[in-house]
Formats: sequence, structure tokens, C-alpha cells
Amino acid sequence: MRGLVLDFGGVLGGPGADGELMAGVVAAARRRGVRTAILSNDPGGPAGRMLRELAGPFVDDVVLSGDVGMAKPDRRIYELAARRLDLEPGECVFVDDLVGNVRGAVAAGMVGVHHTDPVSAADEIAILLETGEGR
Repeated sequence: MRGLVLDFGGVLGGPGADGELMAGVVAAARRRGVRTAILSNDPGGPAGRMLRELAGPFVDDVVLSGDVGMAKPDRRIYELAARRLDLEPGECVFVDDLVGNVRGAVAAGMVGVHHTDPVSAADEIAILLETGEGR
């Protein structure tokens, strides 16, 4: 797998998330050359500025549904996220706390990880990306 695409709310921040653990997962992936992105159903616009600013220092790209006019679980938004990483969907792992969004990613060709708890998600991502750096 050459790409890691993560939801923000519930995965990287907010209830149920362990931002520090997942930041370590993202950093480990980037060190190994894995392209990374945040894909969020955030409304975008001026309110999405904080998320957009994560592109560069934290992830390679940030795709906000309000900025691109489509939302998860529409397969086109997963395809767009992969394309913006210069990858095919089948080269990407997608992580989200909502099972419907994971199913949408899988339908678009990505490998899906349903984030039910940070440790399990980190371990599964490490296996899929072969980083050896889960919890």
C-alpha cells in the first residue's frame, strides 16, 4: 500500500480518537514514503482553514467535502483523494470511524479500516502498510 487516507473527526481528533497515537502512525507512514491525506466531510470554506493547514507539515494533502462539492460515502471523493496523492484507489488504505464511509471507500477500490478504537486501528494500519509501528 502506498497511500494512507484518514478521516479527521473520530480518528485524528474528537471523541474516540487518540490524536497522539494516530499522529505517530501518520509520521511512521510518511517516513516510509507512504503518501498521506485527510479526507473529511468538513463543510470547508473559511472554517476549514485549520484542517487545510495540516497539509504539508502533517499530511501530504487535505480534501474537505465542502471545498470539492462531494462527500463521503460518494465513491468520487475517495477517487479524488487518491488522485491528489498521485495514486490509484487500490493503492490506498482508508480509515474512518463510520462504517458507511469505510464501505464507500471499499466500493471505490480502497482497503478500508473501521476505526473502532485507536490501538486496534493503529495495529491494523501498521500491518497493511508494513511499517511495524502500531501501538
